[in-house]
Parts: sequence; C-alpha cells; structure tokens
Amino acid sequence: MRKSFLVFSLLVSVSVCGVAQTQIKYNGGRNYSLVERTDLRRYDNGKYTGLVSREVRSFIAETESNDGSVLYDGNFFVDEATKRNMVSVNDGLNEAIPSEFKILKDGSLIMITDNGYPSFRSFPTYTEKKIYFGDKWQAKATRAVDPLNKGIITKMPIYVEYCYQSDSTFEGEEVYVIIAQWATRYGAKFYLDFGGDRDLLEAQGSHRATIYVSKRTGNALLIRDTVDEYFVYSDGNKIAFKGQIAQFTKFPPAIDRDKLLPSLQRVASLNGTGGGSGRDSSYGTGSGSYGDSSYGSGKDKKGGSGSSGGTSSAVASEGTSGMTGDADGANSTSQNNSENTAKDKANTLEEKISPADLAMLTLPDNNSDALPPVTVEETSAGIKLSLRLQFKPDSPELLNDEKKRLDAIAECMKASGGGMFLVEGHTASTGNEKGEMELSKERAHAIASELSKRGIDSSRFVVKGSGSHKPIAENSTKAGMARNRRVEITILE
Repeated sequence: MRKSFLVFSLLVSVSVCGVAQTQIKYNGGRNYSLVERTDLRRYDNGKYTGLVSREVRSFIAETESNDGSVLYDGNFFVDEATKRNMVSVNDGLNEAIPSEFKILKDGSLIMITDNGYPSFRSFPTYTEKKIYFGDKWQAKATRAVDPLNKGIITKMPIYVEYCYQSDSTFEGEEVYVIIAQWATRYGAKFYLDFGGDRDLLEAQGSHRATIYVSKRTGNALLIRDTVDEYFVYSDGNKIAFKGQIAQFTKFPPAIDRDKLLPSLQRVASLNGTGGGSGRDSSYGTGSGSYGDSSYGSGKDKKGGSGSSGGTSSAVASEGTSGMTGDADGANSTSQNNSENTAKDKANTLEEKISPADLAMLTLPDNNSDALPPVTVEETSAGIKLSLRLQFKPDSPELLNDEKKRLDAIAECMKASGGGMFLVEGHTASTGNEKGEMELSKERAHAIASELSKRGIDSSRFVVKGSGSHKPIAENSTKAGMARNRRVEITILE
C-alpha cells in the first residue's frame, strides 16, 4: 500500500512539472507600437503638487533579423494631449524621436541610436533555463529617466528579480505571467551617468511590475509597474513620485488592400508619359506628365487607349519630374523624354498583392537616374510612397501646382484604414548638415500639414527629418542629388 502511494505521488509530481515547465524566448515578429503611459502623483519636498500624466508612443519596425537577434528602427513621440513643459509641434503633428536598437533572444536590448527611448532597456530579460511556476532569476537592465522633463536623459542600471508566476490569456493571446521587482539606486554611492543630468545627485525607491509575455513571440504585451521613488537635485529639492507606469505593445490594424489598391493605381497614374486620353482632368490632359495615361481609357487597364503597354509603368516626362530644391540653393530641374524603366521586383508588393495588380504599380529600377514623381514599394514598416515634389528653393513651401497631386495621395491614405503614417523628409548632401536636417523636417511637416487639411486626422501623422543621412543615390552627380531629394510617406502596418 505504501509503495503504491509513493508511485502515485511520483507520477503526479512528474505530470505537474511537465505541464508547467517552459523556456521563454524572444522570437521577434511583426512590427508593433509601444505605448508608455505614466500616471504618477508628484511631491515636492514632501508636499503634493499634482498628478503627472504623460503618454509616449512609438512605431517600431523590424529592419533585419540575423543570428537570433532582431534589429529594429523606432520612431517615438510624446502624445500631444499629455505634453508637459514641452514645445508643442505645429498643427498638432507628432514629431518623431528616432531610435535604433537590437533585441537578442533573451530579450536583452542593445541601443544603436539612443535619444532616450525606449525608457526601459533589456526589460524584461528571460532566463536560458527551462523553468517552472515559482522559479526565479535575476538580470541587469537599464532605465532612462528625465523626471523634470528637462530634455536631459539619465541612464540608471537596475537589477531585476523575476518570478514566473502563472500562465494566462491577455486579449485572446496566451501569455506567461511574470512578477518583476527592483530597487532604484543612483548616486555617488551606487552609479553616476556622466552623460546625464549633472544636477541629479541621488535617486532611490522601489518598483514592482506584473508582466504579460506572449507565448508566441516573447513580446511583453503589458507591463504594469507600481512606482515609489524620489530624486534629489543639486539645488536641494527632493522630488518624489508614486503611482503607475504602464507599457502596452500594440499591433497596427491590417491594411485593407482591396480598398487600397485602386487608390495606389490612381497615385501611380500621376507618372504618365502622355499620349493617353487624359481621363483625370485634375492632372492635365494629352501629353502632360500628370495625365492619366499609364492605364488608358479602355477596359483593359494594361493595354487600353494611351497605355504604356505590357506590364510596366510609365515614368514622368515633358518637363515635370518633381525634383526638390535643397539647402544648397539648387533649383528644381526637370527630366525630359525619360524612358520607361519601371519593372517588377522581388521583395515589393507581390507577396500581398497579386502579380497582375502589382504590374499596374510604379516600381522604379534602382539603377536608373530617371525616377517618376511618385513610386510605390513595400518596406519592412509598410507600404511606402516616395514623392519628388517641387518646393520653393531653400523653403518648405510647396509650389501651387504640386498641391493638386496631394489630393490623390490623401485619398490613397484614407483608403488604407485607421493606422498611422510616417512622413519623412530627405535632402541631398551639400555639406550643410544642420541646414539639411532642418529643411528635411520642415518639408515633412509641410506635407503632413497639407494632407491633414484634406481630411486626415493630424494625430495619425508622425513626421521626421533625416537630412542627407539616408541617400538612395550618389551625391556626386546632379541626377543622384535629385534622387536623394524626396519626401516619403509610409503607411505603417
């Protein structure tokens, strides 16, 4: 009888452990949005001074996956409705704060471009061991803070103890439930960030967080962090915060490609070479480069009257290529009688749109100097429209004729669904890096502002200037510089 009892106990133990045992890994996956929401009660020298609420959002796109690590490009912004002591962005648009980082299989994060976001790095980090309910492990992480919104980021190391508490579901997805806790320890006795806020002398406190980790991807879908900490500054003030910081991982809505495709075709039709019937009077008729001649007026869009024929798309001609002037004062130029160089390419839209539909979109040859004013391509972040628009020299002000083209682009963006749009300005390299960066930002703002006037909520735009840092051609020739002058709109997904 005793022997049977021991055997039964052993079987139960093995069964329970077998069910609970697991190994948590970060598998990466689709692009995502990270939202950090802060709701903290603030105390200045022991006196309650109000509630601090702020929301930081981002869109993070996978750019490369290699050797078990995933490289991400992120664009962070502070939600306009919750900004405190910060300069507002014109027109209610969200100005992007760029970030680039790599995440390893254990969840640890390596910053490449660091502008203070994300604020939690290598958090959570997973153990390489197989674990059971109740098992604990420890790992080092980093937290970037700016308690007084001074625009100076201070990085503090944190040592986190994790406990695998249970399994559950969150918003329909199976998750691991992990409890994490750590102490805030910053100052001469512990650690000083000499690149951070020199006025911050000391910080102490405690954190306890509940984390819901996706079993499928290893993403932390929700983190609820209960905060009780204080910061001491060189002027003698002691600022304390109590409350919660919540982080959410959200995935953007899928693009309705059935609705989007006709709008993409309309945008691509802005590149016509002329000779067509000019159905769209908004963009000219006859041989004008804005004429809707790429697809003809017949039923067969690829071969009707005025079509470019076959499966290729037309490039701009007859005096309008949409080149933009830059900080070097270069005037807009035109490319006449350009040959049709568009062709189908791998890693573009064919994975999500049929080859027949893809053939009707303008897809440029990267080896050609002759590019149409609007090109469409698939990127890791979503569908990208590259625009070559005419601005006044050294100015973000669009020429009046160019504004008409934005009507079709706005309709295309409306058809994409309810997601976000990244508007990124680019310039050629002329040696004036500061001026190039500023002009690229101003032009991105100008395009986003124009599109918001056409019925798109300004809060859906994230604007970014990249100056001359992301060339697509050599800057040694006028043709190459013209290619680099562009504004890109990515429909984020």
